[in-house]
Amino acid sequence: MSRVGRSPVTLPKGVEATAGSDGVIDVKGPKGALKVQVDPSLDINVDSGVMNISRSGDSRTERAQHGLARALIANAVTGVSEGFVKNLEIHGVGFRCQVKGQNLELSLGFSHTIVVEPPAGITIAAPEPTRITITGIDKQAVGQVAANIRAFRPPDAYHGKGVRYAGEVVRLKPGKTAAR
Repeated sequence: MSRVGRSPVTLPKGVEATAGSDGVIDVKGPKGALKVQVDPSLDINVDSGVMNISRSGDSRTERAQHGLARALIANAVTGVSEGFVKNLEIHGVGFRCQVKGQNLELSLGFSHTIVVEPPAGITIAAPEPTRITITGIDKQAVGQVAANIRAFRPPDAYHGKGVRYAGEVVRLKPGKTAAR
């Protein structure tokens, strides 16, 4: 059996989950509600705050779906109870950001500013002109928004300028004069 799929998902206080017959799990908590689509061949049991996922067969796809379903459900439970946060840093002279209404405006050295509209359920904040905080209950959506913002100006390999995740280490290449 899958080691990930075998471990139960504990539901914190205030979080409730219901499993439908068509493979849709509804997770509700203090921060919101999420729906998780899993393989309908999996059996999901909820007993007194603990959710167990089991599978009937032992084929390769069933084993893969077993671990995946458990991870997706655990992420949904964490999201509706605590939420997810991604932090980004902007490095470079003249590079900055600011929030106007719901939108994020980025000045990243282009001739124009870049305006990012967050999708529903995602909140973008800029506590400093060089820091961006992305919060939400859906782990995949938070990570995708952060990756999209980083993709506008990824860190440069020679100077380190650009948008990077907080704590990301950028190894700088030596320039042409380092060979002498």
